[in-house]
Amino acid sequence: MADGNGGGPPEAAAALKDQGNEQFKAGSYLKAAALYTQAIKLDPDNATLYSNRAAAFLQLVKLSKALADAETTVKLKPQWEKGHFRKGCVLEAMERYDEAISAFQIALQHNPQNTEVSRKIKRLSQLAREKKRAVDVESMRSNVDIGKNLKSLKTELAAKWDAETAQSIFSFTVNVMESAIKVWHDTGNLDPKVNFLLDDQKTDTEKYAPIVNIDKAFESPHTHSDCYTYLRQYAELSYAKAACMVAPKSVISYPQVWKGQGSRKWKLDQSDGFFVQFESSGLRKIWFVPSTKEKDRTLCRSPEALDIGIHEVLPRIFI
Repeated sequence: MADGNGGGPPEAAAALKDQGNEQFKAGSYLKAAALYTQAIKLDPDNATLYSNRAAAFLQLVKLSKALADAETTVKLKPQWEKGHFRKGCVLEAMERYDEAISAFQIALQHNPQNTEVSRKIKRLSQLAREKKRAVDVESMRSNVDIGKNLKSLKTELAAKWDAETAQSIFSFTVNVMESAIKVWHDTGNLDPKVNFLLDDQKTDTEKYAPIVNIDKAFESPHTHSDCYTYLRQYAELSYAKAACMVAPKSVISYPQVWKGQGSRKWKLDQSDGFFVQFESSGLRKIWFVPSTKEKDRTLCRSPEALDIGIHEVLPRIFI
């Protein structure tokens, strides 16, 4: 009979544990966990029962419950290698690699000959490094500060336009570049297009859209000429205040702006990436946004300002 504190004959708890072990071996982890729970009610200070139930919960992917049982195991029997091993396995499943390594290291202190634990520490140390690098890459992807990178453009706009117009053109350019980077991060590609900042008061928005696709523009000198001739007319008739072109380097067969000689030589190696060319009346800029692959993730670097006299992708749009 169980006493008032939840205790009971050790033999009864042991029998339930054995039944639980059989269910565990048979792959019936839910039944195993239930049997271990019954045994724990009879023998609540038995570390082995919590360890076994933690193993069952781990198989059921009930990781919070598994961790709670593993921690109880360690508390009840701190010198027992298996409790720390069990805790490490649960933390590994939770991808909390640094904590898992700490648990396995304690297990190894209690049994330095355990080669399985040594292998786990080595493998998890590599996984922890990879996870940290992946987190770093995600941080870099989300922290490309375009506004900071285009500070010189902001200064030049402020000197040329009234404060409100200068701010609207600057915000427009930053938004175009940020949107392009997001698409590039998501897909590794961009459709060549020109974004126009239209005049709210003057533009006929039924006739003129803020984006013009230019996917054929770089196929030949003829298509290139047709494109910028059309864009000049579009800018004039739409009363656009500014334009911002984005185009991946890979589609530009003409003009090959990075393949000059001497002072015109392309200085960004073989980097993949895309061009952003800004146009407004009396002010032109061009940047190249290089990208690399990091941990199977596309990562845009900060935009590199280029000399538009050397590297223009399109001739002047605003005459």
